[in-house]
Amino acid sequence: MSLERAEQLFRDGSIDEAAACCRAALAQDPQRPDAWHFLGQILQRAGAHPAALECFGNALKIAPDAVPAIIARGRSLRAMGRAEEAAAAFRNGLHLRPDSAEAASELGNLLKGLGRVAEALPLMEEAARLSPGEAAYWLNLGAALLDVQRPAEARPAVERGLALEPDRPEALNLLGSVLMACACIEEARAAFAKALQMRPGFPAAHDNLGRLCKACGAPDTALVHFRAALAGGAGASTHSNLLLALQGVETPPEAMLAEHRAWEKTHASSWVGQPRPQLQSLEGRRIRVGYVSPDLCSHAVAFFLESVLESHDRSRFEVFAYSDVAVPDSTSSRLRALCEHWRDIAGSSDAAVEAKIRADRIDLLVDLAGHTAGNRLPLFARRPALVQATWIGYPCTTGLQAMDYRITDAVSDPTGVSDPWHSEALVRLPGPFSCYRPPVQSPLVNALPALSGGGFTFGCFNNAAKVTAPVVALWARLLCALPDARLWMRSGIFADPAIVTQWREGFAIHGVGAGRLKLDGSRLPVREHLEAYGRVDVALDPFPYNGTTTTCEALWMGVPVVTLAGRTHVARVGASLLTHLGAPEWIASSPDAYVACAATLASDLPALARIRGVLRERMAASPLCDAIGFTRGLEAAFGALLAVHVE
Repeated sequence: MSLERAEQLFRDGSIDEAAACCRAALAQDPQRPDAWHFLGQILQRAGAHPAALECFGNALKIAPDAVPAIIARGRSLRAMGRAEEAAAAFRNGLHLRPDSAEAASELGNLLKGLGRVAEALPLMEEAARLSPGEAAYWLNLGAALLDVQRPAEARPAVERGLALEPDRPEALNLLGSVLMACACIEEARAAFAKALQMRPGFPAAHDNLGRLCKACGAPDTALVHFRAALAGGAGASTHSNLLLALQGVETPPEAMLAEHRAWEKTHASSWVGQPRPQLQSLEGRRIRVGYVSPDLCSHAVAFFLESVLESHDRSRFEVFAYSDVAVPDSTSSRLRALCEHWRDIAGSSDAAVEAKIRADRIDLLVDLAGHTAGNRLPLFARRPALVQATWIGYPCTTGLQAMDYRITDAVSDPTGVSDPWHSEALVRLPGPFSCYRPPVQSPLVNALPALSGGGFTFGCFNNAAKVTAPVVALWARLLCALPDARLWMRSGIFADPAIVTQWREGFAIHGVGAGRLKLDGSRLPVREHLEAYGRVDVALDPFPYNGTTTTCEALWMGVPVVTLAGRTHVARVGASLLTHLGAPEWIASSPDAYVACAATLASDLPALARIRGVLRERMAASPLCDAIGFTRGLEAAFGALLAVHVE
């Protein structure tokens, strides 16, 4: 039997017949490396990787330098979870054939999947250089550049790949993601729409359109796309995207809990009921606490975690961090220095991370992400630690039975009110639910800008995803009541002129002209970002999804914040922060009270100037910035949670 016949059968989809043909050829001549190689490829396609591995091994015994067989062997090793052996195979292929774009690409993709993107990038660049006519190499390079937050460089790579294969919906979807990261929002929308036109129901494109709509303050439309993506087979991350989008929509808390429980039922039901690890006696040793997060970098979470890591009582607590950060930065380095044990888990499977946590014998494992991007909730569903809690990363329940506790406070989650809406037991700290660490490079507070004669400025530097249609309507009402005031918003989407036009039209419907709006999409370093508050007189908190970091920033820069208190945590964060600051007068209980509060502040500039002059000192002395006091309260809570499980 000839190999040509086997290849034809394989192309026709007759897999079993093709394999039989190869075996017949090998029966006649078992020293044919090409026959062993092709039989391995057939078995590989069928998912029989151990058998395929044996075939490639036989081929390489006969022809040790056969690079195609070496690469094929690496693919099966990777599929079997033997990543380091696969990497060694691809490196060997590249050593034997430095001009092998295939070997460079395979090694690059493997390293990227392991979270080692910095190592992967040069290999992907080399693959594209060696084989510039191969669309996949350009697309892989673009995806990697996007992963390391270099979208401006990713764009030409993806566009080149798309030019080579213009009818590929996956490429259009990737281009949309790159354009979105470049703040080319309307171009991104068109790319996602075209991908859906090519492949109706394409889950990844629906998911990305959902993210885009959410970023533009349209959570209702986002939910439509997320549900379409889930109907098409999208997984846990899309379902988490849906839950996050729900935070921006007024949703009955009972329905919100049901939605979160559905996540567990769909994506983690096989892990429900996992037994707790056995309790390791706490006598004579420190409590081992582990923090799990994809945001141990320049991210809002760091503003609230760093002071805790720095203030932990090391005589009582041994601190572990499980960092799921693909591209660590200077903030990562600072956080790492504050932890006794730092585990890089980017690219690691949940099973591998579970094994690490069990080996570390963690007593209390703390989730810092909830249903935000990059979360590891499936890991928590596996129950790798005795006690598991969620804190600061997400303003709602996780819905997981394996998540024992949610750490909060009595203002954002009133006692006896919020408890039924959570799968976790609520643990209320004695003060606020978090502690803010002001940036070291904070500029000084300046004089009230309204006194300079340039008019009165309201500001909101929150992500525009939180500024939904009801928020726009209420803010427009405030501006109409104060015809000399203007509104300054800062958010990345405003770098797209088309989006700016749309938002101006949205305010114009309510009688606010474009000249009264400053929609700023600039991305600024921390100091310059904080300096921008120097041109804001009063900050406006969105609802129902309140700000957290932005509220703390505004207060630190001497700018009062007006908030509307709602029913659930997501809508009561502002109330919690202002209560613990000692400024309950800026908390509104209704839309009418919100407008009245903001108007009252704007009507008395001398009083507002006095507030500005003392607000930083007042905040620094409040529980919001008391790192030692906050951490001791958190540690007491940790100890109490573990005590429940001590016999």
